[in-house]
Amino acid sequence: MTAKPEPQQNHLLAALSPEVQSRLFPHLELVPLPLRAVLYESRRPMRHVYFPTDSIVSLQYVMENGASTAISVVGNEGLLGITLFLGGECTPSRSLVQSAGYAYRLPRKRVKDEFNRHGQLLLLMLSYTQALITQVSQTAVCNRHHSIDQQLCRWLLLSMDRLSNNHLTMTQEFISNMLGVRRESVTQAASNLQKLGVISYSRGLIKVLDRQQLETLSCECYAVVKKETDLLLDYMPQRQVITNTDAIPTATL
Repeated sequence: MTAKPEPQQNHLLAALSPEVQSRLFPHLELVPLPLRAVLYESRRPMRHVYFPTDSIVSLQYVMENGASTAISVVGNEGLLGITLFLGGECTPSRSLVQSAGYAYRLPRKRVKDEFNRHGQLLLLMLSYTQALITQVSQTAVCNRHHSIDQQLCRWLLLSMDRLSNNHLTMTQEFISNMLGVRRESVTQAASNLQKLGVISYSRGLIKVLDRQQLETLSCECYAVVKKETDLLLDYMPQRQVITNTDAIPTATL
């Protein structure tokens, strides 16, 4: 059997003091996140904040004609639902699972109650918001000024940073929707990387074979985002190890 994910697999939850953990952890629900599940839909009320453990969720902006582009990715370094912390009740973007796994979620009221204490969780959310804004801003620059090959490299590196292995289950059609480009362009970019021996791609499974070369081929946007995320993680205190997760219920979307 696969081991049950622990809350501390999410870096933000791990960074909380035992006192804050004791208030929040009893209310955490473990939620399976299947591929392409939608956590938040644009302009719909948000009921929970999600803390991914081993999944990756893409924040996408959806146009009126249905076209979409990913503006950021969130994994175990962060959370989904900063709009609630910033004072809103809904988000202009869609949150779509791009790599299946699990997340812990907290009800909206529990999150707001903890925010209103103006304590540790609030400070962590401010730091994470800075890192997320950097990623969204850099994505906008990258989409405007860099080639599709470089964009694909950046996106693969950001995904690999949030996974415990070197492979990702993803169709080219799904990648094209993420990047907001034609599928034929993604096919060509993936083929170029495969010819160079950087990745292997077959039946929707991408394996990164040469991480160093992937970083070399990527634009500077990846390094900017990674540096900001690393600063966030370096700020966090030593993570605690939880010994009993039996009291944490498992929920479904």
